[in-house]
Amino acid sequence: MVPKITSMAVAKPLCSVSCLLLSSSLVFVVSLLFFISNSLTSDQNPRISLDTFNTGINVFVAELPRSLNYGLLDKYWSSSPDSRIPSDPDHPTRKTNSPKPEKYPPYPENPLIKQYSAEYWIMGDLETPPEKRTGSFAKRVFSESEADVVFVPFFATLSAEMELGNGKGSSFRKKSGNEDYQRQRQVLDFLKNTQAWKRSGGRDHVFVLTDPVAMWHVREEIALSILLVVDFGGWFRQDSKSFSGTSFPERIEHTQVSVIKDVIVPYTHLLPRLDLSQNTRRHSLLYFKGAKHRHRGGLIREKLWDLLVDEHGIVMEEGFPNATGREQSIRGMRSSEFCLHPAGDTPTSCRLFDAIQSLCIPVIVSDNIELPFEGMIDYSEFSVFVSVSDALRPKWLANHLRNFSERDKETFRSRMARVQSVFVYDNGKADGIGPIQPDGAVNHIWKKVHQKVPMVKEAVFRERRKPAATSVPLRCQCI
Repeated sequence: MVPKITSMAVAKPLCSVSCLLLSSSLVFVVSLLFFISNSLTSDQNPRISLDTFNTGINVFVAELPRSLNYGLLDKYWSSSPDSRIPSDPDHPTRKTNSPKPEKYPPYPENPLIKQYSAEYWIMGDLETPPEKRTGSFAKRVFSESEADVVFVPFFATLSAEMELGNGKGSSFRKKSGNEDYQRQRQVLDFLKNTQAWKRSGGRDHVFVLTDPVAMWHVREEIALSILLVVDFGGWFRQDSKSFSGTSFPERIEHTQVSVIKDVIVPYTHLLPRLDLSQNTRRHSLLYFKGAKHRHRGGLIREKLWDLLVDEHGIVMEEGFPNATGREQSIRGMRSSEFCLHPAGDTPTSCRLFDAIQSLCIPVIVSDNIELPFEGMIDYSEFSVFVSVSDALRPKWLANHLRNFSERDKETFRSRMARVQSVFVYDNGKADGIGPIQPDGAVNHIWKKVHQKVPMVKEAVFRERRKPAATSVPLRCQCI
């Protein structure tokens, strides 16, 4: 007689087979992870170890002379007032008989320069003693062979702004008699003679170029490097004949900058932070303070100004947040529900980051804007994005903003409060030396740079294996 096979009798063998397959799969996965871990950590190049990936980025600081960073600040503090502004806030602190220069002089308070101060805070973090850098994502190393990237400690923005502030704007693009150009040339001549540059062609070198005109004369020579910029507006070569004033031309040539290899960093905010607990009732709908007349992409401002200036609940003021203008900006941003952020000479400005610190919901009218730390931060959670074409429709923008409920606005502000610290550079130290905020701008910048490292290494290895006579067509120099 053939015995009757029950479901229970079948279940046991099936369970055994399933368990065996599951156990085998787990063993395979564990073995694979162990193999990968050993392969990476046993590599002679520690820059691609799992520890480095998990704990931070290794940064070697190029050994430029002090005259190109902190020495440049010594020169600034002993120079004449900035010719571009009627009242230079740094001028009263300058004395005829200057005291002995400090090792780490403070960065200028002049708002034209301060808004670009990322170079100072990034450098200050790297100069801070190791025992005070436990919260820093960037790990400073003192051997090029241990580094993921090479940081170039040139205060390029300060150099450019000093040249412009001396009343030499008309000759800025000329090389003759241009001290900024001489410094740019000194930096590149030094770097190109180092083994680190020769090994990578400069691809793993990091330049801080927050000012749109920083390193103007040598941009083609650093096009392959990792550039820290506030946006790409100052880098695009535009055909002015095809530019209508409402949008960028269809074809934008950008062989020097790309979100693939470069990092968008925040401006330094000029207005103080408002905590959510200090927020009070806001009386106006929309606020803007700035120059009405701009060039290129900023022509949108004039059209928006004319459309909005007479709208009820909307405040449009001309000026820059310095001296009395700063106090006006604080009051204006803290008493308005929304703050307008139209494109200027470039797609963005420090106004956006002042709005965030003021918990004033940004209204961004800039079709070609690039924003800091995207992928880490979702700006749509606390900002309103409006196309240029919609913004230029009469009455459309004001009506659109009035449709947001009180609950919507409270949600925007609550989310904004959670990311305020991400855009802060200042560590509270006058000389910039000391522990940084772990969740602040400097660490976020290095985390974004860290994301670029694998692609940079791939480009370096790919270039290294090409035969000497290889001819490659000119494409976007993304990597």
